[in-house]
Amino acid sequence: MYADRLFNALERNEPAPGMLLVAAPGMLSPEFARSVILLVECSDALTLGVDLTKRSEVAVFNVLPDWMPVVAKPQALYIGGPLNQQAVIGVGRTQQGVDIDKHPHLNRLAPRMAHVDMHADPEDMRAVIDGMRFFAGYAEWAPGQLDEEIERGDWFIAPALPQDVITPGAVDLWGNVMRRQESPLPMFSTFPADVANN
Repeated sequence: MYADRLFNALERNEPAPGMLLVAAPGMLSPEFARSVILLVECSDALTLGVDLTKRSEVAVFNVLPDWMPVVAKPQALYIGGPLNQQAVIGVGRTQQGVDIDKHPHLNRLAPRMAHVDMHADPEDMRAVIDGMRFFAGYAEWAPGQLDEEIERGDWFIAPALPQDVITPGAVDLWGNVMRRQESPLPMFSTFPADVANN
């Protein structure tokens, strides 16, 4: 019912790399409640993204110590999604003035936002990246699956901002993204993950 009110009032964006999937208020899947998924890949064959909201208790220093100089605080590994949590995906905000398309180890997602090749030399990245997050695992959708979930009202799609990737741990990213959208979304920005807590 929340989704009906929400989505009927929205002009929908299309899923694409660099866009956010924001869990609709009342999302039925507890795993994705109040999630903000950054889409890293989106094609006819595959849609893949990482959850920007789920910080783990694992310090980046314990798994990727060479990357510490470019990791934003809190310097923890994030849980990108339920699939393949042995794989690590790096996403970063670039320094002002960096032309992402001229760097072979960066894949442009949005202005000042890039998917970072994990084979890059971390020392080289210090000159072009001013903050990164590392995500263990990812969320993935088969062809047509995400479209069905969007049509059902599980997600709405919004442009990502570079600071979304490196939001401080204490910030409610889901609420922030909701507040900056067009009406009626800001009204739902304080919607709790569990309505029993309301």
